[in-house]
Amino acid sequence: MELSTRYNPAETEDRWYKHWETRGYFRSTPDEREPFTIVIPPPNVTGVLHMGHMLNNTIQDILIRKARLDGKNACWVPGTDHASIATEAKVVRWLREEKKLRKADLTREEFMGYAYQWKDKYGGIILQQLRKLGASCDWDRTAFTMDPQYYRDVLGMFVDLYKKDKLYRGLRMVNWDPEAKTVLSNEEVIYSEENSQLYYIHYRQENGADGVVIATQRPETIFADVAVAVHPEDPRYAHLVGKNVVVPLINRPVPVIADDYVDREFGTGALKITPAHDQNDYEIGTRYNLPVIDILTDDGRINEVCEYAPLVGLDRFDARKKMKAALEGADCLVKIEDYRTNIGRSERTNSVVEPKLSLQWFVKMSSLGEPALRAVAEEQIKFFPPHFQNLYRNWMENLRDWCISRQLWWGQQIPAWYLASEAMNKETHVFVAATAEEALAIAQKETGNAGLTLADLRQDEDVLDTWASSWLWPISVFNGFDDPEGEFNYYYPTNVLVTGWDIIFFWVARMIMAGYEFKGKKPFESVYFTGMVRDKLRRKMSKSLGNSPDALELLETYGADGVRYGLMSSAAAGGDILFDDKLCENGRNFCNKLWNALRLIKGWQVIEKPENESIARKNELAVRWMREKLSATLVEVESNFKSFRLSEALMSLYGLIWDDFCSWYLEMIKPGYEQPIDRATLEATNKLYADLMVAMHPFMPFITEEIWHQLEERAEGDDCMRQSYPTPGAVDTQFVRSVETAKQVIAGIRDVRNQNQIKPREELTVYVQNSDSARALYALPGLSDMVVKLAVLSSLTLSDTEPANNKSFISSTEKYFVEFEQEMDVEAEIEKLTKELEYQKGFLRGVDAKLSNERFVAGAPAQVLENERRKQADALTRIGIIEESLKKLS
Repeated sequence: MELSTRYNPAETEDRWYKHWETRGYFRSTPDEREPFTIVIPPPNVTGVLHMGHMLNNTIQDILIRKARLDGKNACWVPGTDHASIATEAKVVRWLREEKKLRKADLTREEFMGYAYQWKDKYGGIILQQLRKLGASCDWDRTAFTMDPQYYRDVLGMFVDLYKKDKLYRGLRMVNWDPEAKTVLSNEEVIYSEENSQLYYIHYRQENGADGVVIATQRPETIFADVAVAVHPEDPRYAHLVGKNVVVPLINRPVPVIADDYVDREFGTGALKITPAHDQNDYEIGTRYNLPVIDILTDDGRINEVCEYAPLVGLDRFDARKKMKAALEGADCLVKIEDYRTNIGRSERTNSVVEPKLSLQWFVKMSSLGEPALRAVAEEQIKFFPPHFQNLYRNWMENLRDWCISRQLWWGQQIPAWYLASEAMNKETHVFVAATAEEALAIAQKETGNAGLTLADLRQDEDVLDTWASSWLWPISVFNGFDDPEGEFNYYYPTNVLVTGWDIIFFWVARMIMAGYEFKGKKPFESVYFTGMVRDKLRRKMSKSLGNSPDALELLETYGADGVRYGLMSSAAAGGDILFDDKLCENGRNFCNKLWNALRLIKGWQVIEKPENESIARKNELAVRWMREKLSATLVEVESNFKSFRLSEALMSLYGLIWDDFCSWYLEMIKPGYEQPIDRATLEATNKLYADLMVAMHPFMPFITEEIWHQLEERAEGDDCMRQSYPTPGAVDTQFVRSVETAKQVIAGIRDVRNQNQIKPREELTVYVQNSDSARALYALPGLSDMVVKLAVLSSLTLSDTEPANNKSFISSTEKYFVEFEQEMDVEAEIEKLTKELEYQKGFLRGVDAKLSNERFVAGAPAQVLENERRKQADALTRIGIIEESLKKLS
């Protein structure tokens, strides 16, 4: 069958993916082989493929395919996260728009039924999309954080921590999302500088005399004020400490107190104290036993507790707008100043977060942190790049208790029960158990009332934070709680976690803590942190900027291999990727380069033996050189894989294939027009190309599989992804250096040809100045034959004398003379040689400086020193040759 002129990924990718999946190549079950395990960072069940997903999963697929080719039992577990906040929001919108239902009109059970309907219809799309990228996950193992077994694991974790006194319920100041109407962890609040305004408000004394001016950016909260604080050493307010001032508009008296927390330099040096709506105010209020007045509803509106009726029922920001006129009317507004300040917004809804006093469940993080901190510090778990250890350590050394309850229905309902007779949030009894029946037994025992029934208990309405389920991911996907001696014992700890650094606190740190807390060992050996995908202007990709390409459109336009190449060619570990469609275009061009090499090889006619000895020598040399180059590159690739320098590994192979194989090797062995190639060389070339395809397969799986099969007929099941990764042989560096020197000679001859406008196919006669090094170089069988062919020469001869009409050049330590009829421009030649002499002398000075540096000589490896001394000797030889040439021309 004749090959198409261009590679068409649309004709190959789906076909090969179905082939691999149908044959079960992605499946893994425990056996005698060494396991290599990766668990996917579970994308939200609501998610669709974006650039970050493509980068992250391309890296995982590269690692898992390489492990398979290395003979390991590669297991890549896919799955999705139930994403409480994001999914519940989508389900509520779906119910409103398609079902004409409100969440408030449904029971919890009815809502959950609809939520699972939505999940089954719309959820998990991203897993289908990952197949388009070539992700070779074990799809039979697809997990979901709300699967029944996973659900039980999460409840069991809660009960376990509670029994160990590492979990508690308490009234604390939390971060509240008024749009999602749920609490958030500290890590789910994103701070950034925004424009705001400072309102300067006068609080008069009870007798109407001047009191104190406070500065606030939240004037609507003054109705929750319970005090005004000043610094104890501030003389401006000493006369007011112990007296009352009145809250404007409602005239409620509040005390003036003195506390060291107050910053005398900020604003007016006086601070309104609002314990219900500010963390620091709450702590001050606790110290002084002040009351708590909460004036906000869960959705951020002013409630009836507010004593200023005109604001009741208004959204907090609408209320703020009305405060200016109200304060001016009461002659209490001194001034308003524009102000830049950090505003915290919800990571999920972008709503401005409210500090709120709330009864929630918390994990005592200090009890979990120490082994997780030590594991990374001692490199029991290795980070790539290592500098992320500092970010990790800073967070781990300043742990705060983790609020793990969320005011939602979609998620794992907290396994805590209360007596139904007790008022909500006023409970005096709590019974924590995995099931209602177990909770009832505990309740009967603790209350001494054997007559209690399930009807007498009420389960906590809240669900657990999504991260409180996903921190168990490496354990639960292998059923590590129910069957710790089964698969879990084989696959855990996993080998590497590939994730973005932006969730190092949300997920990475917590998984490490969970591993040590629940299993006594680390969850993974290494963590590979990817960078952020940005556009070429270094902006973060986002829908609002319109700079995020459609991932599926990229795959359709450039093919999966082209996109994978485009992402990985600029994806140094931990560094941001400056993405440009041209990177994918480069990948597509590389695919076409590979395809054209295949077409060239397949188009040759074959004979049993070379036509003459010169061709035989040249082809034998070419095959040996390409094999040596492959071995040298494989050493680099293995080293790069071990240190997760995957971009460098890819580019090493790219250079080997594009430059060495396509541009040089194929030209070395290519027969003349309509001439045949000998069978041994063709078979060696097919083998070399096949090895190159196996080596490149982890990075570009589809085209490598296609070319593997196009090279020759294969037995059933003899697929590229089932091969053994090629192993490097011993490299004869002197031999490789000799061929590289010959390549420089060819480049030098081509330069002379171009500079003098000599036709490309016009044969030239070239002489090389006779010397020991020249004789040694061209004693290598086939080397001169190769130079003659590629440089298009009639002859290449050692000579003791310089030809009459020639253009000379120096390559390595040899001087070459290209003979032709044109008369030499002596002045131009002198100018060229003088420039070359200055360059060589500068180069020599640099080498001499290194070798005269005692610290460099003492610390450099022997091979490095040998290379520098060889450079020094070669430079001296070249300088001598140039000076001799200049002498003759003078």
